[in-house]
Amino acid sequence: MDLARTEVVGKGAVRTRGSAAARLGLMALPVAFFAVFFAYPVAAIVARGLNVDGAWRFGRLWDVLAQPGIRHVLWFTTWQALVSTALTLLIALPGAYVFARFDFPGKQVLRALVTVPFVLPTVVVGTAFLALLGRGGLLQDLWGVRLDTTVWAILLAHVFFNYAVVVRTVGGLWAQLDPRQEEAARMLGASPFRAWRQVTLPALAPAVAAAALMVFLFTFTSFGVVQILGGPGFSTLEVEIYRQTSEIFDLSTAAVLTLVQFAAVGSILAVHAWTVRRRETALRLVDASVTARRPRGAGQRALLAGVLVTVVVLILLPLAVLVQRSLDAPGLAYYEALTREDGGTFLVPPIEAVGNSLEYALAATAIAVLIGGLAAAALTRRDAGRFVRGFDALLMLPLGVSAVTVGFGFLIALDEPPLDLRASWILVPLAQALVGVPFVVRTMLPVLRAVDVRLREAAAVLGASPWRVWREVDLPMVRRALLVAAGFAFAVSLGEFGATVFIARPDNPTLPVAVARLLGRPGDLNYGQAMALSTILMVVCAVALLVLERLRTDRTGEF
Repeated sequence: MDLARTEVVGKGAVRTRGSAAARLGLMALPVAFFAVFFAYPVAAIVARGLNVDGAWRFGRLWDVLAQPGIRHVLWFTTWQALVSTALTLLIALPGAYVFARFDFPGKQVLRALVTVPFVLPTVVVGTAFLALLGRGGLLQDLWGVRLDTTVWAILLAHVFFNYAVVVRTVGGLWAQLDPRQEEAARMLGASPFRAWRQVTLPALAPAVAAAALMVFLFTFTSFGVVQILGGPGFSTLEVEIYRQTSEIFDLSTAAVLTLVQFAAVGSILAVHAWTVRRRETALRLVDASVTARRPRGAGQRALLAGVLVTVVVLILLPLAVLVQRSLDAPGLAYYEALTREDGGTFLVPPIEAVGNSLEYALAATAIAVLIGGLAAAALTRRDAGRFVRGFDALLMLPLGVSAVTVGFGFLIALDEPPLDLRASWILVPLAQALVGVPFVVRTMLPVLRAVDVRLREAAAVLGASPWRVWREVDLPMVRRALLVAAGFAFAVSLGEFGATVFIARPDNPTLPVAVARLLGRPGDLNYGQAMALSTILMVVCAVALLVLERLRTDRTGEF
């Protein structure tokens, strides 16, 4: 008996060493991808800015940071990101609960619409809120009040933009938590709030932290929203980097600000990785269709009504403004103009941007799911080494580094063999995949780590290969998260603007690039065409996300 036990333990030890080697093998492709298409371009552009006439100007760091205007930018960037994140969590967590636990008519359509704002270019989000809160906007028409060029306009636009991040990331895990654990606490005498605080909230902590991190990084690097709604009194690091690069042509100052942003984001990610990892536990996950039910009682109906009102006012109203502005001209004049070449802004009819965006987004999604899926699988085990745990944090850096820097870095670094990609179509999907990979990892990782490790160990002891363990143990549990991750990657690829604007070819513009170019030209016709393209982008995204919801229902049996 002891000999048999020793043999099993020995096999387990060998298998543990084998699984460690397998994890390193899984990490190889993600590490290579980020080294070549993220670290190298960013390092190239920073080096170009700090190396002047062959001499390194590190003293420039202190010169830039000593400027009062730069210190004000750093302060505003930080506090508005913190407040935006707190407001988003406060407003969106009830929505995450409703979409995870309640079943009601139109739920799939509404969840798809909730995700639409996240893929809209930030310049379009800023323009929509300007139409709502600015001069001649809806708020002024109703109450004679204007909120543009105020911090409230920026904060509300950030909540609008990031609402889906919390609903999708937290709701994806919440829907699979076994409700019987909370019900058991209630039977033992705990109040509903205490049962939620002591049972459900700790289980949701990794997903809540991941969602908060993504929201903070997006608001910390906010560009289009602040540029349009903030006016001259408000500027984030991203806006200042763009101004120093494109308007003042001071590449050294832009490089310093990029390093500051990089250091700040790196510190935040390190703290996040340390605190969240301490809270992770194995959870009991169930089929989401079992947990969703009709709301019961006055309290749950009031909660559902409150979430629906929030969605209508905060999400659907700005989207309706886009549609209304695209129809201001008689008939469909703005849409008809999209089918014609103007010989100025575009080399092709603007409507071709729709097909370009779909092709790029599909390619970017495939890359992001492959790279992000491999990285998430490698990060799943808690006995991973320091290198693997450190890479967990590094995966989020593309969300916190200036997209302007990444775009310029692509042009500077990827212009010589064997990486001469400036004329290749794949350059745009690669840039878009950099933003999609963190969403794939952050969506899949909480669910993968929640799978009871004993299930994997039992399958391994019975002779299953690592691939068979993944296929028969992990995949059935994370299928839903994988589809959600793919949907997120596709959505963010459709709306990526910061890096794409520098590398998209004039004869192959994407929808966000086309919208930004039209908004940058004076005239009602150009503005109307921008609103028409924005509406098309909104519809394309809503249809794609609705298809994803149907696919998830058909193949996974979940709501």
